[in-house]
Amino acid sequence: MSEKKRIGIAGLGTVGAQVVARLLAGAVPGAVVTAVSARDAKRDRGVDLSAQRFVANPLDLAAAEDVDVVVELMGGEGGAALELVQAALRAGKPVVTANKAMLAAHAEGLSDLSCVSPPVPLAFEAAVAGGIPVIKALREGMAGNEISRLSGILNGTCNYILSRMEVAKLSFEEALKEAQEKGFAEADPFLDVSGTDAGQKLVILSALGFGVAPNMAHVSITGIEQIAAQDISFAASFDSVIRLVAMAERRAETGGVFHQVMPMLVKKPASLAQVGNELNALKIEAEPVGSIFLQGPGAGGGATASAVLADISDIVQGFGRALFSKPTSAMKESASPKPPASEYYLRLALADKPGSMAKATQILAENGVSIEEVVQRSSQAGDRFLPVVFITHHCENSALRAALEALQSQQDICNEVLALPVFAEEM
Repeated sequence: MSEKKRIGIAGLGTVGAQVVARLLAGAVPGAVVTAVSARDAKRDRGVDLSAQRFVANPLDLAAAEDVDVVVELMGGEGGAALELVQAALRAGKPVVTANKAMLAAHAEGLSDLSCVSPPVPLAFEAAVAGGIPVIKALREGMAGNEISRLSGILNGTCNYILSRMEVAKLSFEEALKEAQEKGFAEADPFLDVSGTDAGQKLVILSALGFGVAPNMAHVSITGIEQIAAQDISFAASFDSVIRLVAMAERRAETGGVFHQVMPMLVKKPASLAQVGNELNALKIEAEPVGSIFLQGPGAGGGATASAVLADISDIVQGFGRALFSKPTSAMKESASPKPPASEYYLRLALADKPGSMAKATQILAENGVSIEEVVQRSSQAGDRFLPVVFITHHCENSALRAALEALQSQQDICNEVLALPVFAEEM
């Protein structure tokens, strides 16, 4: 092996500290940590950094003569993290990052800096699904395949909340509080529970799998905030669970790739239904291989550090790649705004009076939505509205929207509506 690669690391939080500790222990032959940067130089991180040069301004790592590879672990969509990565790429230094928010928001500019001749490696395995090597699988393991659909559970916080609501019969608020106490959710959980985090990861995967330039505006996103304990119970009535599913699917009939992140009803025998707690998973459907299913820890310091170390190892061995195979401006595949037809889970709060059910089903039928199954819970004393759940036959999303708008206008019989797609998986 040639002389060692000198590593400069910006960000010494949970992940950064573990990466440094593993590198100092010799986990990646050919890599040596020469410089580190963090907000607080004196904080005890459980690892001896006395032999490493401390850099107060992380941007200085890009020009440092004793740094060959820059590892960005500060986080944040822009600011110092983005400036450091841009500066390093301009200086021709390979970069390793776990920053999906930055990649999703600034893919075009970063791809222009990375996809030059010769390419400047920008490695980001840790940005999607933590310790699961989904980037390597798409880039290398699936090379030569034609991918038709990517579907997965890409946010461990949401999966933990939904799993705990299912197993421990917790409310959304109770499960969120537990996730925060265990460190699976941030004090401000918005990016996770809103589906934004999963959407950022999905556009990165779509760029690799389909060649669609990352753009969050392409993704239809619905979070899990509206999922109630009663939905978990109703799902069980249909031998199903609820999961936040991120999906990018090629639409042969309309052209382009449709992207969505939504809570979905998933039948219990399906592979995604078996993914519990904070785990992540990705199913890749392609020809000629068929389908590949990857599952593992998608969050946490250990999982993320593992992916960062793998990227450092690749670069040390000379296997580093540009951000994408081509600049985003050269990506010709389009995004499709039209969802595929689907079965749907509909939860309605119907007035407890004669004719409400008949009127609701009539409105659905008039808009082209037919019912396959129905579950209605018995009334309790004083109930004015009762939860009723339908599973529809396959219908177009436009027909469903029209039916829901018509139902919501009938306030005397219906005062609450929730619609979730039913995830279709070939068994």
